[in-house]
Amino acid sequence: MKLTCSIFCFWLLIAARIPNATVDTFDTSHYAGTWYSLYSIPTTYDKGSRETTGKYTWNKKGGYFDVVTSYKKPGSEEIHTISSKVYKGDGKQPAQMKCQFVWPFKLDYWVIELGQDYSYAVVGHPEHKLLFIMSRKKTMDKKLYNSILERCEARGYKVAQLTSQHHDD
Repeated sequence: MKLTCSIFCFWLLIAARIPNATVDTFDTSHYAGTWYSLYSIPTTYDKGSRETTGKYTWNKKGGYFDVVTSYKKPGSEEIHTISSKVYKGDGKQPAQMKCQFVWPFKLDYWVIELGQDYSYAVVGHPEHKLLFIMSRKKTMDKKLYNSILERCEARGYKVAQLTSQHHDD
């Protein structure tokens, strides 16, 4: 009986898991603009940063986004910026992109969730190495945030590691 119950519980966990995949539809003109990074699983590079904002400009000629990221470091009010590029994926998976801060190195940048009106985006990684919850506004409805957390956890992300970017109004 214990074995049957264990197998059933294991099957339920597998069945409840959402695939870690990108969104099916992605429009560069709607994605362009300013995004506020509200919550993230910090990387070595951005650990402790706050009030992070990314301005995405589509470069038609190059086929990528020029991104200017602004942020504040711990204990400082000085605004720092860094430029990068986000390359759009192939036609089959247009939201499976690559981010490049330093040539020639590129990092997977997957848009795994996107508001129908492009009001929010969730950026992940195929190996769950990073997670960013971004919005067009400095805040997000708590109910929406909690539902995003549930879906990210079901995809296999360690949502307990998310930290706030502390955007003040």
